Amino acid sequence: MSESLMPKSDSFSARVRGSSHIDFKTATTGVAAKAMRNELSNLVNTVKEPETKKAFDTEMQSFFYLFTRYLSERAKSQDLNWDHIKSPSEDKIVPYSKLPSGETKNLNKLAVLKVNGGLGTSMGMTGAKSALEVKDDMTFLDLTVRQIEHLNTTNRVDVPLILMTSFNTHDDTLRIIKKYANQQLRITTFNQSRYPRIFKETLLPCPKSADDDKKNWYPPGHGDLYNALYQSGVLDQLLAEGKEYLFASNSDNLGAVVDDKILQHMIDSRSEFIMEVTDKTKADIKGGTLIEYDDTIRLLEVAQVASEHIEDFKSIRKFKIFNTNNLWINLKALKRIMELGEMELDIILNPKTTDDGQAVIQLETAAGAAIKHFNNAHGVNVPRSRFLPVKSCSDLLLIKSDIYSLQHGQLVINEQRMFETTPVIKLGDHFKKIAQFQKRFKKIPKILELDHLTVTGDVYFGRNVTLRGTVIVVANEGQRIDIPDGCILENRLLSGNLNMIEL
Repeated sequence: MSESLMPKSDSFSARVRGSSHIDFKTATTGVAAKAMRNELSNLVNTVKEPETKKAFDTEMQSFFYLFTRYLSERAKSQDLNWDHIKSPSEDKIVPYSKLPSGETKNLNKLAVLKVNGGLGTSMGMTGAKSALEVKDDMTFLDLTVRQIEHLNTTNRVDVPLILMTSFNTHDDTLRIIKKYANQQLRITTFNQSRYPRIFKETLLPCPKSADDDKKNWYPPGHGDLYNALYQSGVLDQLLAEGKEYLFASNSDNLGAVVDDKILQHMIDSRSEFIMEVTDKTKADIKGGTLIEYDDTIRLLEVAQVASEHIEDFKSIRKFKIFNTNNLWINLKALKRIMELGEMELDIILNPKTTDDGQAVIQLETAAGAAIKHFNNAHGVNVPRSRFLPVKSCSDLLLIKSDIYSLQHGQLVINEQRMFETTPVIKLGDHFKKIAQFQKRFKKIPKILELDHLTVTGDVYFGRNVTLRGTVIVVANEGQRIDIPDGCILENRLLSGNLNMIEL
């Protein structure tokens, strides 16, 4: 049995046991922790090669720590006291417009990290989401590489790109980045952790061996970023190269470009952690928000909110901003926190059902939750243009359209667009998967003057279609609507029998 998973006096389980009252829940906590530890030891023993075994053991220890924390929190069932939650004070959220202009020399101390572990499953993709072609035949990854190359060559700096992949996307990503081999850019990839899914009923791990089927494992959310950076040696490598700051964001947020004003502000304010937030709109009611809780600044995610407070959480009155997941992190501070073993992020319980109908749970964490561990940490309220995620084919239509053009890999709003805001686009279930989306638009319509588009049912768009104002297309069950080539729809409702109705 592996040494490290054996109980020691200072082991995780001892810590959990020592701090609890002996009641029924605690007793079951002890039993569950013991059973899990035995199962994990067995998993570790299925690995023969010493190096691999050691790495896997470390990974299972991190998982076990997360699991015991989950058990003890469940036993104490300490929910947030809703009455203690306040909107952050003025000084905790700095408006972007007040930031100083940046000095380019700071860029030499910066590295950029993209969270690249996502599969585009919700959009019907099978591989890494970042390999999706989003505009002008360029993928998310192409655009990021183009941006950072431009930054490096224009300012004569050396900002490296780091990709955090998951076991789902690692091979895909390595294959894709081969094509950037002779570019003005260093790319480092590292894999985030692979944790075992847990059966909900028994609280035991799903996999029976370390190389068990993919479906029994999960990547534990982007909060794993810190642990994975630290364990993989990438954190030490960056510090050795003289890098002091890390700009981390989701690879599907096309608005997350390096901004020297935010970097300058971080240096000037001696802040160890900055979260970019932006004003909430009706579309963002699910986004995590910054709160002040017992005088510390914290991230509150929708998954942490009790059902009776959900409406309150979603309201724009109380919580006016949300987290874009564009994060700026001081690397020396991160190393300090990791070495002290203090990085405890709020656990998000993600319930899933396996293909054969079994209830399992995934214990996940969010990167933004780390804000409570850093000194002088605060939010910067940035323009909406720094949050352009592609989570659905509706988002993709907007990005691919003539509303945006590309400059050095960066999306720029067309100056002929009369309005500050972008159109609201809602495509129905027929457009949910990328293959359907591509089939139903012969060519992306011109939408420079569009305010709102809703499409439901079996609808196909011809070439060179122009949409203006408010356009609603509804094909009823069993009917199909083909919008002809060259058609101009302005303030129209098209319904199932192809009647065009003026709005």
